[in-house]
Amino acid sequence: MSHILVVDDERHLAVGIKFNLEAEGYQVTVAASGPEALKIADDESKPVDLIVLDLMLPGMSGYEVCEQLRESGKQMPVLMLSARTLSEDRSRGFDVGANQYMVKPFELQELISRIKNLLGQFNRGPAGSKDLEQYEFANAKINFKTYQVTVGNSPIRLTQLQIKALKYFAENEGKVVSRHQLLEDVWELPGHVTTRAPDQILRQLRKTFEPNPSQPVHFLTIRDAGYRFVKHGADAT
Repeated sequence: MSHILVVDDERHLAVGIKFNLEAEGYQVTVAASGPEALKIADDESKPVDLIVLDLMLPGMSGYEVCEQLRESGKQMPVLMLSARTLSEDRSRGFDVGANQYMVKPFELQELISRIKNLLGQFNRGPAGSKDLEQYEFANAKINFKTYQVTVGNSPIRLTQLQIKALKYFAENEGKVVSRHQLLEDVWELPGHVTTRAPDQILRQLRKTFEPNPSQPVHFLTIRDAGYRFVKHGADAT
């Protein structure tokens, strides 16, 4: 039975989500603040499989909670809830490690569907349908199963979303991948959503893996088409 942590200071909403998730067969714990959520997530005796995280929390925002989870090495899926509709808010959520972002008010069945999808995806692995566990390019080594990444001799920490995007590019090496495809296959969002998240993830991957991020040779932008990953490097443009 999957254990879901619902973090929301609006008790009526948290209790409503808890009731409906329990009806679906999940074990659900509710937290009303960020520190309480982090304490529950840190309890190894009752592992949390997924977190439904409200953005506006007293004293400590959902952004901070998610960021601290990822910095501590916690990789369970995080579905962020917010009344904020700006693309900048959505992008910031992805930047700190959220897997999905839903705007309030939301349809309960869509929330449940996304939770089922995230749990299924997490149990299958961080990204894609291929059984790609280890990968090397340039001076980088990546283990997609353990999330261990080294560049040269230095260990690098990536968020689950960054790992997922990197694996997607590796599986589609040499192909032009559109923003639409990235949003649907990596973020699992409708391809028409307006967000700078793909650009930001490319910038993060370039900063981590490119010899010169300002002149990328592995993670290329293809004007008016999307992006292309080149394992062995291309001429800088």
